[in-house]
Amino acid sequence: MGFPGTWMTESESVVYRVVPKCACSTIGQIMYYSDHGEFFEGDIHDAQGGMHKWALEASQGPITRNVKAHKSYSFTCVRNPYTRILSSFFDKICGIQRNGKRYRGNLVPTLIYKYGIEVGGEDGKQEFDQIASFRRFLLFARDTIRWRRPMDPDIHWSAMSGHISTFICNGGRYDKIFWTESFNDGMQEVLDNIETPHKVRLDKIPRFNESEGHGPKRLHPVEDYFDDLSKHLVYEIYKRDFDLFKYDFENPGNKMPIDEIDLDEVHAKLGE
Repeated sequence: MGFPGTWMTESESVVYRVVPKCACSTIGQIMYYSDHGEFFEGDIHDAQGGMHKWALEASQGPITRNVKAHKSYSFTCVRNPYTRILSSFFDKICGIQRNGKRYRGNLVPTLIYKYGIEVGGEDGKQEFDQIASFRRFLLFARDTIRWRRPMDPDIHWSAMSGHISTFICNGGRYDKIFWTESFNDGMQEVLDNIETPHKVRLDKIPRFNESEGHGPKRLHPVEDYFDDLSKHLVYEIYKRDFDLFKYDFENPGNKMPIDEIDLDEVHAKLGE
């Protein structure tokens, strides 16, 4: 299985397990900058060099050796499950992607046909009932995760604990898991624990939100999208995420965590 979704600086200063929709573009650019003193031109997910990525065959040996020996500081970043699934809906389902097309080809037409969702027309810019469509999308997301139909779950809405566990199950150990919601504090702690060829000043780093502007703007507060049924579906999908990363299931309007992450608990429960 190896270490899918794992990135490492060429200098091997730090190892990062990517979790989609959790500031991964910004984190990747910080890692790139820390080695090269400049940002990658374009979306860091498209970079085919300048950083080790598990998806690049030549990187798999160096990543495996490093992670199994725990030679470098290893970390990942998580996000409130309510805001993460909402972001996935507006970006991946309603939005037009970088290539000018809909995400995953026939995915959106399938959703419109089978689940009755709306996405704001051909260009994603027309008005539609965001709340009703999102709740129908939630049913679809649950179906993909619970029964793998009408398709396998997508990385952007599959549980964070699933992404994070592969690193542990194959012999890795995290030194830090921090929250997107207090990004600067968490990322600074990572930087304080590593030596990089180029110094990173977080206050000078822009946010690389590659999904911003893809889809329609969210018109309502987060909590308006989640009625009792929606909350039940979210808990069914993301129970481990709420429990391990200490988010508030009861109140979708509270995006902040309610307790500290216990790394030993995460390793024990996700390493089973």
